[in-house]
Amino acid sequence: MIGMVLAAGWGSRLAPLTDRLPKTLLEVDGDRTILDVALGNLKSVGLEEVVVVTGFASEVLDERRPALERDHGLRIEMLFNPKALEWNNAYSMWCAREHFSRGVLMANGDTVHPASVERTLLEARGADDDLIVAVDDVKPLAEEEMKVQVSEVGLLTRITKLMDPALAEGEYIGVTLVEPHAADALADALKATFERDPQLYYEDGFQELAQRGGRVRIAPIGDVAWCEVDDHDDLARAREIACRC
Repeated sequence: MIGMVLAAGWGSRLAPLTDRLPKTLLEVDGDRTILDVALGNLKSVGLEEVVVVTGFASEVLDERRPALERDHGLRIEMLFNPKALEWNNAYSMWCAREHFSRGVLMANGDTVHPASVERTLLEARGADDDLIVAVDDVKPLAEEEMKVQVSEVGLLTRITKLMDPALAEGEYIGVTLVEPHAADALADALKATFERDPQLYYEDGFQELAQRGGRVRIAPIGDVAWCEVDDHDDLARAREIACRC
């Protein structure tokens, strides 16, 4: 199994900090960045190789790769998404499809969380599941969150921001385990998703996979502090969390 970080986005709501810098490289704990936190988490659960999908300001990430490899003891591949500024992240994840068959523990490049999330996903593995997605079923939900509904046996039936919070089981936090046997099915579901609308999210690809009969299991993470960094308020919150990760 390898790690993966989706870090192709721009982060326009974090300007001017992200005028020339991908938001995954924003500092959240001294000189430790969001990406450092993600790589540290993946290393802490025993992974040795990570693919980072890049896009906006990819050259900055390319330049930092040797230092990141040295600091984290990882082999890191930077995989460039040429459509990062035009299309949404369903295409971005699909760009890394050749790695799915190795098994992937994937994290969004703008999410700060402790390594307990990765451990929860690994502990939830089952022979028949295709994907396992990390879900916060504790925090109150509002309109903006990526919300999930599940079946009685804990399988995802719906994932979208466009859901009444009262009907949701919780919020997907941007961390997923992809089982090797699901590689082709996931790649095809993602392709169908961005071909339908290039502005769709990879979570829409997860929905497509589930609708085709794929087994997408949720793994509740418990009462864990985490943050998706979209704006300056989020960044301040991430800095409070990162110092404890």
